[in-house]
Amino acid sequence: MAPLDLLDQTTSIARLIELEIRKAIVTLAMKPGAPLSEQEIAVRYGVSRQPVREAFIALARSGLVEVLPRRGTFVVKISVERMLEARFVRESLESAVVRRACERFDARVRTRIDFHLEAQELAAAAGEHYEFQRADEAFHAAIAEGAGCPSAWTVIEDLKAHMDRVCHLTLPSASSLPGLIEQHRLILAAIDRRDPDGAEAALRAHLSEILRALPTVQRDHRDLFA
Repeated sequence: MAPLDLLDQTTSIARLIELEIRKAIVTLAMKPGAPLSEQEIAVRYGVSRQPVREAFIALARSGLVEVLPRRGTFVVKISVERMLEARFVRESLESAVVRRACERFDARVRTRIDFHLEAQELAAAAGEHYEFQRADEAFHAAIAEGAGCPSAWTVIEDLKAHMDRVCHLTLPSASSLPGLIEQHRLILAAIDRRDPDGAEAALRAHLSEILRALPTVQRDHRDLFA
């Protein structure tokens, strides 16, 4: 985990701690079943236990940790049921977002999207899987922002924790990364030409990748799944 003074000080301490722990869980630096110590994390960041407690509550709400009275807080295993539910909700929301993006899109946001695609290409070339995921999220968030509904991505972010861990497990296959970037380009091309059906079809195909990868990931990482 990064020292607190290296993080964005405009964000609350509890949120910063939450994001750092979330990163450790998604990248499997913290494995399912691992205990989380309120006191240890508070000492590490030089803060009171209150913001750490708030971070744990937020992580529990996302389904990444479980708070057990008198036992402690633990990283939960990946739930396929919760992952599939999150994927369904995400697909429903983002389908509406890309259709709206075809009707109206903020040109100022559009200029940033190519940067996010370039960041994905650089991360893929460097084998930086977490940075690849960050650029992926920035791409999707920018589409929601450009379509005038950034809160849609906020809702998705709160739901997709189990998706993120499965996605991270699929990324070591470097051959898949260019294909994922190309899928982003297809979504963007449909938005640029104001083709709502094409944009929705490209998005649905993109979000179906996790379903194709899931059986292999489950077979290779049985210990990580509930």
